[in-house]
Amino acid sequence: MALLDILEFPDPRLRTVAKPVEKVDDELRKLIDDMFETMYAAPGIGLAASQVNVHKRLLVLDVSDDHNEPMVFINPEVTPLTGETKTYDEGCLSVPGFYETVERPDRIKVRALGRDGEPFEMECDGLLAVCLQHEIDHLDGKLFVDHISRLKRDRIRKKLEKVHRQRA
Repeated sequence: MALLDILEFPDPRLRTVAKPVEKVDDELRKLIDDMFETMYAAPGIGLAASQVNVHKRLLVLDVSDDHNEPMVFINPEVTPLTGETKTYDEGCLSVPGFYETVERPDRIKVRALGRDGEPFEMECDGLLAVCLQHEIDHLDGKLFVDHISRLKRDRIRKKLEKVHRQRA
């Protein structure tokens, strides 16, 4: 397994819309394993392939306290189950060090393929629902900062650009 580089906002590659996965094979499963290793090392609870500059509709997550419930979603599709929304403080491995309040549907249904390529669907709420929607946003070229005011987004962008300049 290998640690992958995580793209950071405002990298324009994070705005790329991911393409559907055509085939679930050993190469894709290796990417999945590398994504889990990268996510756990970061540390994070979710990672979309777009964040590691692979523009396929694939995400991994594990919202368990012990990191023992890894979940894989290939070509995920989400449907809100109610009109109710909740707000959560969200952070992101691609926007390190920043947390902002985002409003999202509270209960959703997701359809996807699993690691084995078999289709499944599930209903979820709470942190799992938020994490799924957050990661699917990445696959659509969106970031959680797109859900906040332009002023806050610009402030975050400027601070991260300064950090990137200092690293270079």
